[in-house]
Amino acid sequence: MTDSRTPSARSQIQAARFAWMLATAALGLMTVFPLVWILVIALKPASDVFTPSLIPERPTLGNFLYVLTEVPFLRYLFNSFFVSATVTVAALFFHSMAGYSLARLHFPGRDTLFLAMFSTFLVSLPVIIVPLFILTRMLHMLDSYAGLIIPAIFNAFGIFLLRQYYLSLPRELEEAAIMDGASYWRIYWSIILPLSRPILSALAILFFLANWNAFLWPLTITSDLDLWVVQVAIANFKSQYAAAWNYVMAASTIVAVPMLVLFVIFQRQIMESIKTSGLK
Repeated sequence: MTDSRTPSARSQIQAARFAWMLATAALGLMTVFPLVWILVIALKPASDVFTPSLIPERPTLGNFLYVLTEVPFLRYLFNSFFVSATVTVAALFFHSMAGYSLARLHFPGRDTLFLAMFSTFLVSLPVIIVPLFILTRMLHMLDSYAGLIIPAIFNAFGIFLLRQYYLSLPRELEEAAIMDGASYWRIYWSIILPLSRPILSALAILFFLANWNAFLWPLTITSDLDLWVVQVAIANFKSQYAAAWNYVMAASTIVAVPMLVLFVIFQRQIMESIKTSGLK
């Protein structure tokens, strides 16, 4: 097929594409540059931190060794991993059951319950942090893993996304299982969960990333240094080593690299989960 467009139209289209490429490249550079700069400072000795160069003249790994050996940073990494992994597993289990119930089961007040849950999207953590702290103190969960984990399990976004996904599944599978005498629990465990692996994988990554980067609630709920997560540790690290930005950036790099690798590997699943939220 021949292109029926005039040379002028083709040149305008090419110019528009080039402009979009430049804009995309600029946005990408603005996103990546802070991460590169963090790594550059982390590789510099203290005397060269404020030297405006993208390539360290005297690169060193001493900053990383100091953070990993002179500070209990491995303990903070373990706390973040344990809390993030536990919250992720528990949230996926309970959210999948809640999403299935709201999508498939019929019971009085189902739609009202869903709207009430969905309305929590409008409420941010700083709004409820004081009553949540009081409730946690009444339950004697301050300075404990339970205080870090249990309040973080509920997430309306996960329930909403799973409900939307389950609405897209064919009902014939459940009807056939019911005719064979399967209970709702059996249908959920043997049919719904295996079909939910793509969306559960995406949600697992999102939940883990969110809890790995959590700062405000762990800062509020813990005063015991042995329970600090990495974000709280880095915040206190900055106040303790205010002038030693090489140590601060080394700690930030150690925290950021695993999450960046995780995102690069599973970015397709994350994008699929975002598209799934539009299903009816």
